[in-house]
Amino acid sequence: MANIKSSKKAIKVIAKKTLADHDFKARVKNSIKECEKAILAKDVDAATEALKKVQKNIDKAVSKGVLKKNTADREKSRLNSKVKDMK
Repeated sequence: MANIKSSKKAIKVIAKKTLADHDFKARVKNSIKECEKAILAKDVDAATEALKKVQKNIDKAVSKGVLKKNTADREKSRLNSKVKDMK
């Protein structure tokens, strides 16, 4: 355990940031799963709505620094091509 006051504060800040990052990652992963389910169910309308939600969540995670830009672009591209193939 840290002895210095600033180190103690840093530990608290890191814990808060880790929790927030986890929430962003979970939100992205859950929205991707939701989109995948809609694709497997061959529901075009639900898949396009889910895709919009996924793109929004991924972009927000990138802006917060939780995901790398190339990783986010790759995920969005793969889902987008799956949805387009449905039509």
